[in-house]
Amino acid sequence: MDPGDIQVVFLTHFHGDHTLGLPPFVLHRVFVDRRPLTFVGPSGVAEHLEKLWEVSWGADWKRVMRPQFKVKYVTARTSGTAARIRYESVKLDHGTMGSNGYRIHVNGKIVAYSGDTEPTAPLDKLVNGADVAIVEATGPGDVFSHMSWEAARKLRKRHPHTRFLFNHVYSGTVTGAVKDLQVIEV
Repeated sequence: MDPGDIQVVFLTHFHGDHTLGLPPFVLHRVFVDRRPLTFVGPSGVAEHLEKLWEVSWGADWKRVMRPQFKVKYVTARTSGTAARIRYESVKLDHGTMGSNGYRIHVNGKIVAYSGDTEPTAPLDKLVNGADVAIVEATGPGDVFSHMSWEAARKLRKRHPHTRFLFNHVYSGTVTGAVKDLQVIEV
């Protein structure tokens, strides 16, 4: 995929394991492909990301790079459009920070994406009626502020017409799971 073709990035929350991969992508958009880019995220999206860029490149960010970066920061609303992509957001439970889940409308289909979340009622609202749901399932047993494999299994049973892809797995293995970088048809 050409990173320049990406028009919008949806951020669920600002934990490092969900944002620290962004600086190399932004570097590409500053120096190689200067097409406009939109970030949609929780309240404070502009402040959080601008701090991340400044930490990544120091004084050069504001002086050299920022003037070349064609970016728009959008605080997620209950429903909206960003870069011509229609979405809905659902507030999810994830520790004290919380998280935004997104229902993204693409070619007549709905893709639900949770990021990190606990298995509470808002997650069911997010995946209900979605064609595909990309949902975290961190590991077996009691997993603080995340969803366990057992809870993921129950979620899948409650929504039998939704195709689930589970991610954010930190330990163990599941029979039939895809391997890192394996391409699958959804």
